[in-house]
Amino acid sequence: MTPKQNRSEPYSLPTTATEADADDQDIAPACVMAFNANDPSGAAGLAADIGAINSVGAHCLPVVCGAYVRDTTGITDHFAFDDEAVAEQARTALEDVQVQLIKVGFAGSPENLSAVAQIASDYTETPLVTYLPDLSWWDERSMENYLDALRELLLSQTTVLVGNHNTLWRCLLPDWTQQRSPSARDLAKAAADLGVPYTLVTGILLPEQLIDNVLASPQAVLYSQKFERFDAVFCGAGDTLSAALSALLASGCDLAAAVEEALGYLDRSLDGGFRPGMGQVIPDRLFWTQTGEETDIEAAIPEPVAPDKTTPSDSPAAAPPLETWSIPPHDTRH
Repeated sequence: MTPKQNRSEPYSLPTTATEADADDQDIAPACVMAFNANDPSGAAGLAADIGAINSVGAHCLPVVCGAYVRDTTGITDHFAFDDEAVAEQARTALEDVQVQLIKVGFAGSPENLSAVAQIASDYTETPLVTYLPDLSWWDERSMENYLDALRELLLSQTTVLVGNHNTLWRCLLPDWTQQRSPSARDLAKAAADLGVPYTLVTGILLPEQLIDNVLASPQAVLYSQKFERFDAVFCGAGDTLSAALSALLASGCDLAAAVEEALGYLDRSLDGGFRPGMGQVIPDRLFWTQTGEETDIEAAIPEPVAPDKTTPSDSPAAAPPLETWSIPPHDTRH
């Protein structure tokens, strides 16, 4: 059995399978376990996770943490599942399925975050992507309690933190007093103090109707990509991006390529977005089925391979150079 490893350690996913592995094991898509809330409008939450992860070519194992009461105009309420129900869903699936990556969206309550964190601590060899959604619809006390639990329990186990600039600012630097807005590196440094090696900051407003998206570590800006701002207001963009990123990483893409392709996928999804109700526009996560075009995503995802049965070597716990970071092979714990 592969020993527990730090999520920031550099591994390489094998590019070929041995004949013995090929004979003993069917080749299958990478599996991503997604913790999130159900969204009956289909805009965000688990609906976005399932749609984006499957569209990009991985298999989603959705764990329901609760349910939004919402339509396409906004969220009016939320009902959290009991933490034992969340844990039982996840552990039952994990006993059966090899998971290459865990993705956490809105867990619904501090108790559920605690349950997710405990599960993640039992699978430390499995990378974890945390997406922080906008919680401004929630009452102040509930939001602060949730953010406290996120900072204390989950971020220390997170490999990549994803969120909008303003949302991450509220969570990571609530006492920021400088006149300028915090940069992506400022946010990455604050995240690193809580144990996160990489932070993807989205929605940074720039002049001339541009939006910047920046992947940063405490040491440097590692990747950035600018897009023209859309006129429409979208719902579910952040879940879509973080789910696509999770699927690409689980499939073996290195971090820089995964971020680039996930942002491109989101841009195409937004460009093809539609308004099914009277509110916001929903990303078309299956845009490629309408055009028949081959997408760049297909070229980015490596062919599935059988899991490596060798034990990776130990590495320093500090965040490695970007070009060496890739998803470790998974060894299910029972």
